[in-house]
Amino acid sequence: MTDVAISGFADAKFARVKELFSANISNGDDVGASFSATVEGEKVVDIWGGWRDEGKTLPWDEDTIVNVYSTTKTMAALCTLILADNNQLDFEAPVSRYWPEFGANGKSEIKVRHILAHSSGLSGWAELMVQDDLYDWEKATALLAAQAPYWDPGSAPGYHAFTQGYLVGEIVRRITGRTIGTFFREEVAEPLGADFHIGLADEHHGRVADLIPPPPTATIDEGLGDMPPNELFLNMVSNPPIDPLATRTRKWRNAEIPAAGGHGNARSIALVHSILANGGTAKGRRFLSEAGCRKALEPQIEGMDLVLGIPARFSLGFGLRDMIPLPNPNCIFWGGYGGSLAIIDMDARMSIGFAMNKMGMTTIGDARGMAMAHAMWLALSS
Repeated sequence: MTDVAISGFADAKFARVKELFSANISNGDDVGASFSATVEGEKVVDIWGGWRDEGKTLPWDEDTIVNVYSTTKTMAALCTLILADNNQLDFEAPVSRYWPEFGANGKSEIKVRHILAHSSGLSGWAELMVQDDLYDWEKATALLAAQAPYWDPGSAPGYHAFTQGYLVGEIVRRITGRTIGTFFREEVAEPLGADFHIGLADEHHGRVADLIPPPPTATIDEGLGDMPPNELFLNMVSNPPIDPLATRTRKWRNAEIPAAGGHGNARSIALVHSILANGGTAKGRRFLSEAGCRKALEPQIEGMDLVLGIPARFSLGFGLRDMIPLPNPNCIFWGGYGGSLAIIDMDARMSIGFAMNKMGMTTIGDARGMAMAHAMWLALSS
């Protein structure tokens, strides 16, 4: 184990968090990473360290950002909560109210909430997709609008790894006339000063950390349950194939991929979600009402996930307590392929973000971020 300098700060109460973070980098569990937390809207931990690249030649700096895969979904969900709070979006409405073409092929009764809760039956594309199709918004959304659901909508969860972002994003675009990346930037990121991007401008590419893929012998289902991969799972991971090295390309970084292509760091994740942790306000600005925030706690579907093969419990865009061990009743979360993590605890009024570049074989966060999160709760209770 080699000691590595960790930058940033952690209030004395949360010293254990910094110790865990430092150990992860020193022992090689992480190459480069950041962890941040807010309590009552105040930043109490904001640390970073390690390297941006696998060769360990470029330091992970204060403003380093990285692709966080499905942690991006939490940002897309926040956009829908804001629209609903402004009476522009009804989660109980059929998607076709906002996107008429979507009603084709037996989908006229699919509700917006089914999309947010991964229960619409559109967990992947039926037509053959290649990597470049992820960068073609019109093609990706038109194919989803035309196809039939894989299962009876609203009857069971089935993780919409890539498709959820296009579905949510097109609903946002139809309502606002803005892409979801633009809406998020103008309504959330810029007013907050949050360094999170759905669609990354060229000017920021020079500070992006390279994602380091899991070992070639690893398979993406290693972190899942005992159920063997099924056709829906194989469709999710192979149509198009999930390739972490694609995240290093200009095409990926520039594209708006609202379920998987967001770039940020722990500070920006925790800052954005301090909105939901604190009843709709952050940095003295109200983004939505407290009732609007608490919509994110409402259970929508639970049961064995038809894609992931694990017990799932989804609200409007987030995973709920019991999917992973969360100590307080009013906690929501989601994580990204490889290990990134966002947690919102409305009871403790705490938000947590974790972003890293060394990927593990997990789809909803992993032990690195969760260990530090539990150290936060332990410190708060002491």
